[in-house]
Amino acid sequence: MKKNLLLTTIVVCLLLTSQLASAQIQKGNIMIGGEIGNLNLSLDNGGAYSFLLNPKVAWFIKQGIAVGGYLNLGLSGAKDAGTGVNYGVGALGRYYITNANAQIIPHSMFFVEGNVGIEGDNPATGDNTNGLGLGIGPGWTYFVNPNIGLEVLLKYNGIVGFGSSPTSNNLNLFIGFQIYLGSSEAKTKINNP
Repeated sequence: MKKNLLLTTIVVCLLLTSQLASAQIQKGNIMIGGEIGNLNLSLDNGGAYSFLLNPKVAWFIKQGIAVGGYLNLGLSGAKDAGTGVNYGVGALGRYYITNANAQIIPHSMFFVEGNVGIEGDNPATGDNTNGLGLGIGPGWTYFVNPNIGLEVLLKYNGIVGFGSSPTSNNLNLFIGFQIYLGSSEAKTKINNP
């Protein structure tokens, strides 16, 4: 009897867990948040630093599919070497893998993110590129509660355009968080700040 009760409890918990993770990504919900990547604060002489902020907002147009926009702002430099600037603005899309077999840890999901926009990679020294930015990569989100997800994203970012170099290619690792709001929650937050 105790084994059956334990087994039933485990099955119910697993079903609730899968429902919790998929509730955030249903049609009509909004995702707001961002990531930070390329974080480097050197402690050596010269004091090199770099970081890349990536805020974004997206709307779920279908279960597990979100479209929206992003911004990029990055700075890098070192003592007596000037400051490099990365920038970008454009559209993004996300596809969440909703298959329960792909869920390694409860309350988590894998996703693929792609983007296209106007971007620039202008280091303080070396070649610069400004033009069409393209990016794609896999990510993983852990939902700490029904509205907040912590995530890791490994993304290829390329720029094709003009400057002293016609292309720029980077592989970036980002960590960040997203806030997921249902459409009714979002309307309430907007109307009653």
